[in-house]
Amino acid sequence: MFTTWVENFEAEAARRKRVGDPDWTVGARLHPDVVKSVHRFQVGESGDGANLIAKAGGGAYGTAVRLFVAEEQNHARMLEHLLRAAGRPTISSHWTDAVFVRLRRALGLRLELMVLLIAETVALRYYRALRDGSRDPLTADVADRILQDEERHVPFHQARLGRVWWPARAFWWLLFFGAVVTVAHDHAPGLRQLGVGPWQFVLQTLEIVRLQGIMDGDAHLPARTDAP
Repeated sequence: MFTTWVENFEAEAARRKRVGDPDWTVGARLHPDVVKSVHRFQVGESGDGANLIAKAGGGAYGTAVRLFVAEEQNHARMLEHLLRAAGRPTISSHWTDAVFVRLRRALGLRLELMVLLIAETVALRYYRALRDGSRDPLTADVADRILQDEERHVPFHQARLGRVWWPARAFWWLLFFGAVVTVAHDHAPGLRQLGVGPWQFVLQTLEIVRLQGIMDGDAHLPARTDAP
């Protein structure tokens, strides 16, 4: 199964190289509250993934994980360029990212993937909000590129997790709800600028879990229908 994921990640890497970066020289206009929000997501995307790579081991899955980490690092790079296009520097750390990292590293691979799945699901709603609500062409382009990757990352992690028994699933829901509420509160000013209220963000993220069957163990590699 993970040989197919390796092929998918490699095809996406080749497509990104062929398409190239957005035109950073056009600049970006971001509200200060949105800048603060993007700052925090940029930090979250910028990890080296060494702990996850070590846990993943070798074989096709290990290769796929390394390609996944490369995509996350590319997200951090694009967000950094976006911030600089808006005349803003990056930040080096944020407490929410530190909490996620500690949770991910606490135990074994499955716990790390469960926490990663939370982050990726939250990212699905966040980058959609950034794409649709920013009213800035460069920001919308960057957010759309990242969103398309995140839509593949969720089933990738689900494929490795497989079926999760109800005690672990209950634990996941507890972590998930706490994380979504925390993100909604922490990013509330930026989300409002993007046209999404904090509780609206929470409810819509919960709806993503329901619609995509996240944590039900039935993961499918999505077909790309809009590739140039």
